Amino acid sequence: MTTIVERIGTLSIGRVETVTAEELRIALFNETPQATALNTGTPTGFPRINAYMLIPNETGAVVAVIKEISIVRANPGLGKHDEALVDLPFPARTVIAIPFGTLLREGNDGDSQPLYALERGVPVLPSVGDPVLLPTATQLRSIVEAKTNDRLIQIGSAPFAGNARVWVHPDKLFGRHLAVLGNTGSGKSCSVAGIVRWSLESAAAVAQAAVQEGEQAQPANARFIILDPNGEYSQAFNDGTLPVRRFAVGGKGSASPLTVPGWLWNGQEWAAFTSAQPGVQRPILLRALRQLRNAGSSAMTARAQAIRRYTGYVRQIEQLYADLPQSVAGFPRNRDFGSLLEGLVGLTESDEAALAAYGDDVADLTAAIVAARAPVEAVRASRHWTSANSSGYNDFQPGDLQTVLAELHTITDAFSIAATHGEISEDAPVRFDVSALPDRIYDVAMATGGQTLNNVEPLINRVQVMLGDAGLRPVIDTEGASSLSEWLAALLGPGEGATEPLAILDLSLVPSDVVHVAVAVISRLIFEALQRHIKETNETLPTVLVLEEAHSFVRKDADVGASAQAADLCRQTFERIAREGRKFGLGLVLASQRPSELSPTVLAQCNSFLLHRIVNDVDQNLVRRLVPDALGGLLGELPTLPSQQAILLGWAVPTPVLVRIRDLQKPQRPKSDDPQFWETWLRDKGVLPDWQRIAGSWEQPDEDVQIPDSLDAATGDETDTDQDGP
Repeated sequence: MTTIVERIGTLSIGRVETVTAEELRIALFNETPQATALNTGTPTGFPRINAYMLIPNETGAVVAVIKEISIVRANPGLGKHDEALVDLPFPARTVIAIPFGTLLREGNDGDSQPLYALERGVPVLPSVGDPVLLPTATQLRSIVEAKTNDRLIQIGSAPFAGNARVWVHPDKLFGRHLAVLGNTGSGKSCSVAGIVRWSLESAAAVAQAAVQEGEQAQPANARFIILDPNGEYSQAFNDGTLPVRRFAVGGKGSASPLTVPGWLWNGQEWAAFTSAQPGVQRPILLRALRQLRNAGSSAMTARAQAIRRYTGYVRQIEQLYADLPQSVAGFPRNRDFGSLLEGLVGLTESDEAALAAYGDDVADLTAAIVAARAPVEAVRASRHWTSANSSGYNDFQPGDLQTVLAELHTITDAFSIAATHGEISEDAPVRFDVSALPDRIYDVAMATGGQTLNNVEPLINRVQVMLGDAGLRPVIDTEGASSLSEWLAALLGPGEGATEPLAILDLSLVPSDVVHVAVAVISRLIFEALQRHIKETNETLPTVLVLEEAHSFVRKDADVGASAQAADLCRQTFERIAREGRKFGLGLVLASQRPSELSPTVLAQCNSFLLHRIVNDVDQNLVRRLVPDALGGLLGELPTLPSQQAILLGWAVPTPVLVRIRDLQKPQRPKSDDPQFWETWLRDKGVLPDWQRIAGSWEQPDEDVQIPDSLDAATGDETDTDQDGP
């Protein structure tokens, strides 16, 4: 029988020679294995970068991870000086390792096998001369595998820990945000798809086990929402094993129409979409939005709004009369006053039509507005002239101004303005007709007077052009949802009996003019809905928001190809979610190939990282700075990681670990295969383009025109391209 001392001796591989707070320098024995160790119970690769070693001490054993392996020329040190002899240096292997935790003995299992637990932190550093051991297979599993209660979702295995399974707990993985970073082709998208799939499958497995024990079957109350800018994730969840809600512009294929109705946007989002300038345009826009939202709230609010508009005209004309007591003479004053009267006549017509919806509740106000229209129009018409090539206004006399003021006072003096404290904010998600916004901006500008209309005309033109765009219309149309509750139920899932825990939003056909605003609106509404849920029920509704290509939406600086206002708005929305989402049950999963372009605020709030191959030195340096304590040196392997391997570190795992991500079947992978140039050139794969069909779908965005996936030209079978990652 082997004694404990003998057993430890067989595992000893070297001794500690240098100790600092950041790292240990270890000299390996000559007899230490060169490539594979056979004395740990199973064949173990050693020495290897990112492999583990143990240094026993009085508290247990310090766990260190190998950072560097080298050969140094050591002096044999004969102990005496002899000029007749020459001391020749000989090669000795040296390892630099980073201590990061302590492995503690926790007793034995039912088979009398020792049990261990890893604790982060090293209360007592090793001393010079301490022996260094190879961990056994059981100890490796204890280092890598989570505690029993945390073994809920398996995402892969650890090649340098005897292929021990790597588990994560969803509370730790999603509760404090996860960043999945890596270059194109490194397997990043497959990892994201796998994490979502394995999470839902694990929850379903637990529910099924409960049914087998006699409990009533209940669907998982899980919520994943994937914002997919490239349209690649629908394929990954198209195998029918998981219930999925799909959304795409125009409802392409079997997806539901993706809409972000304009009445759901707040004032800041409308300002970013229209590029409204802060001086004059933005206040006018916000006032117009406030009026449109309040127009449908109640007859009292509509009555108050109408009175305010006419009060604005009274103030404007009274100021004009004070400045010019005799007449409104000379160009362009007479032209501006004529345009003001023209706008006033138009306002009476629009108010008459709008107030008609409230019937007898505002009949007296409607009658006064109609009665004032004719005299005002008569004054305007009396000074208006036209010729063959032009038109304009003659000078207006003081009597003209007095007539118009008298008619306006019949409206404003006879009806009091309702209190404003009950007015709906421009940010409230109250339904209104988006197509009415340009006209309402015009009305507000006319009521404000002065040069306001001239300053606001470019804004009105932009809004008209945007709302007339056939590509934008299906996304922001008022008919996108009948109510806020209907829109939230479609996106976040219904309450009792929810059977679709995953929603995939295909953003690939969302026009670039609106995509940043659409993503910001969707994310903000999810966040605010969860806020209100916890306020109403005192319970969180854990939800995971997955953002692919995060560097396009959470940039630290404005995107050159997008509106600066829209890009800033989108970034600010996700920064708020990153800071506050945890408190309300909203977890973020950010996937990006350019971490250096991401907002530092968002990255700083991510507590777990899954790092695939990263080649760019700027991105590597940024990632190293994100890693706590001295473990940043472990990331030197990032440029050489093969596909399907990544370094998982942070709050989700007890120790940084190199993990081989679990396999995904081809139908379960995102549609992000590398293009097959050579085989397509030889017509072994691919199809010839039908440009007429493609142009038709382009010109008619509402038509459901499907472009086929790549097919084998000879057999019609689906292509079998290489896997992007697992």
